[in-house]
Amino acid sequence: MKVLIADDDQISRMITKAAVEQSGHECIVAEDGDSAWQLYQEHGPEAVVTDLMMPGLNGLDLCRAIRASEEDSYTYIILVTSHGSRKDVLAGMEAGADDYVTKPLDPFSLHIRLLAAQRITSLHADLARYRSALTEQARTDPLTKLHNRLKLTEDLGLLHSLDDHDYCLAMVDVDNFKSYNDIYGHQAGDAALVAIATTLAREVRKADAVYRFGGEEFLLVLQDQSPATAASVMERVRSAVHDLRIEHSGDPDGVLTISAGVSAFTDGHRAGSEQLLREADLALYAAKASGRNRVNLASALRME
Repeated sequence: MKVLIADDDQISRMITKAAVEQSGHECIVAEDGDSAWQLYQEHGPEAVVTDLMMPGLNGLDLCRAIRASEEDSYTYIILVTSHGSRKDVLAGMEAGADDYVTKPLDPFSLHIRLLAAQRITSLHADLARYRSALTEQARTDPLTKLHNRLKLTEDLGLLHSLDDHDYCLAMVDVDNFKSYNDIYGHQAGDAALVAIATTLAREVRKADAVYRFGGEEFLLVLQDQSPATAASVMERVRSAVHDLRIEHSGDPDGVLTISAGVSAFTDGHRAGSEQLLREADLALYAAKASGRNRVNLASALRME
């Protein structure tokens, strides 16, 4: 465990450092509250042993700064007081300290508290990992492992907060998929969706994003693209899906294909995300009506 010691008294620092290292922990040492705060931000220690009275930030201020900066991590803070008065201890706990020791420092007392610190910070680290995994799971489609609509809503909100950041939406639908399920069964249908999802993700850049919109529908967010370049990207994607050669006796092409509709957030058309989704969906509908296995631009429909 990485432990930060903050104390302006040299002898106290040496005693505390020796006790921490004898307990088997890595030690970082600060001579005052300001340097302790800087070292905390640089190294992110699991535990802090801080004197109450120091130049710059005192122990209480350091506790408050640490607690205010924490997100998923947790730092165990041990306050060192000269007399262990109830007033000092209460003030420390209210500022965010977890425990306290008194001067002169008893190495055994500090060792016991560091054992507790290791146990508590380990539990917090586990909880942070579980929260992160649950957050990711809540935003991931379980079948295709693509992002889901919750993540799409969040990402579109972020894109629109940038305002001047151009992008295109491509709504994608697997052609004649209902008949595919009827002929080959839902297990084969799921496998086909996974194969198509993998192809969509492979054919775009890392800066782009692919979402399962629902059923056999997908949505692509193509960053920094004009309608023309987005259409070119989607033609490549459409061709790649066709080249999978997933047999479909109920489709005129004999294989599974996709159709796509593309809308754009560009200069002169700073539409809201709901409108862009509607435009992409209408362009997709036009592609379906025109014979499927093709890409249509929403801008072309507006010009008609």
